Amino acid sequence: MNLPLITDGSFYAVAIPAVLLLGISKSGFGAGFGSLAVPLMALAVPVPQAAAILMPVLLVMDVLSLMAYRRHFDGALLRFLLPFGLVGTLVGTLLFKLLDSHLVAGLVGVFTLLFLAQRLLFPPGPDSPHPPRWLGAVLTTISGFTSFIAHAGGPPLNAYVLPMRLPPLLFTGTMAYFFFVVNLSKWIPFAWLGLLDGRNMATSLALLPLAPVGVWAGVRIARRINPVLFFRMVYLGMFLTGCKLVWDAWF
Repeated sequence: MNLPLITDGSFYAVAIPAVLLLGISKSGFGAGFGSLAVPLMALAVPVPQAAAILMPVLLVMDVLSLMAYRRHFDGALLRFLLPFGLVGTLVGTLLFKLLDSHLVAGLVGVFTLLFLAQRLLFPPGPDSPHPPRWLGAVLTTISGFTSFIAHAGGPPLNAYVLPMRLPPLLFTGTMAYFFFVVNLSKWIPFAWLGLLDGRNMATSLALLPLAPVGVWAGVRIARRINPVLFFRMVYLGMFLTGCKLVWDAWF
C-alpha cells in the first residue's frame, strides 16, 4: 500500500532546506536558524501542518544532539528552565485553536528583533549582571509556548541565556536537553489536536534521512568555530528569523 505522503514538488523545494537548517541549528551552530523551518514550510502548507510534519524529524534531531553534547550541559540552569518551558507548552495546547499561528509567529519575530537591537545598541560589558530570574521565567514560558505553536522557541530562550555568556559547547548542550524535553512533551497534545495524521507522518518519514545530515554538518562546525564568531552567527540567525516571521505575519 502506498503511503499518502505529500507529492507536490514545491513543498519539498522548501521542506528540504527547512529540515537542513533545523538540523544545523540543533547542532548549536547558527542557533536561531531552526525557527525558520516552519515559516519556510508554511510557504507550501498551513503552519499547523508544517509543525506536525516536523515532529518526528525534531525527535531524531534531538536524540542526535543529546548524543553529541551529552556531557555538556548546565544542570542547575536546566532545573530552572524546564518547568517554565513545560508550562508554556501547556498554554500553547489550550490556546492552539484560538490563536492565529501567523500572528504568534509575528510577535516572536518582533520580540527577536527588539532583543537584537538592544544587544547591538547597548552591548553588555564583561561585568554586566545576568538577567534576573523572573525575566528568565517569563521568557522561558514564552519559549515553550512559541515552540508549541510554531517550533520557534529558540529566540525567547536565547534572549535569557545568551547574556550569561556560556561557552559554546555548554550553551549548545543545555539547549539540546531543554528542547528534547519540551519537544517530547508536545507529542500527546499534537495527537489530541489531530495533527499527527497518516499523511503528515508519511511525509515526515520521507524527510527523516535529512535529519542526521544537518546535525552532523552543524556539529563539525560548532566544535571548530571561534566563540566570538559562534555568537555572531547566533545573532545572524536570530535576525533572519525575526525578519522572516514579521514578514509572514504582516506583509
